[in-house]
Amino acid sequence: MSRAIDFEQLVSNAGDAIVVSDADGAIVVWNAAAERIFGFTPEEAIGRTLDLITPDRHRQRHWDGYHKTMRTGVTRYGAEVLRVPALHKDGRSLSIAFTVSMLFDADETVTGITAVIRDETERWNAERAMRRRIAELEA
Repeated sequence: MSRAIDFEQLVSNAGDAIVVSDADGAIVVWNAAAERIFGFTPEEAIGRTLDLITPDRHRQRHWDGYHKTMRTGVTRYGAEVLRVPALHKDGRSLSIAFTVSMLFDADETVTGITAVIRDETERWNAERAMRRRIAELEA
């Protein structure tokens, strides 16, 4: 028996953050996992730009790439997992991993982008501590 998929429920209940931004970079979807990872409620995030979670030192590069992707409709990342720093509402740094997918309307005009995001801060910190320990042992 085939049943229709309830995409709103799928997004709401996903364990990974699902963040959708429009062609201008304004957040239009912010699920419960995004709130858990970044600390912002949907009311605080929706309508704001991705600067909300992008560290200052990475913003120019982020927006250069974002605008180029919106203009061309092409991302060089696709299914590639990106690992970048991000910001929590309380100001602490996060290490996130995510994939992106482009969104288009019926005329093939880019309407936005979806990011599926996972918090890898704990793993990143453990790997950094291991690298430090290895360097100490080799010294």
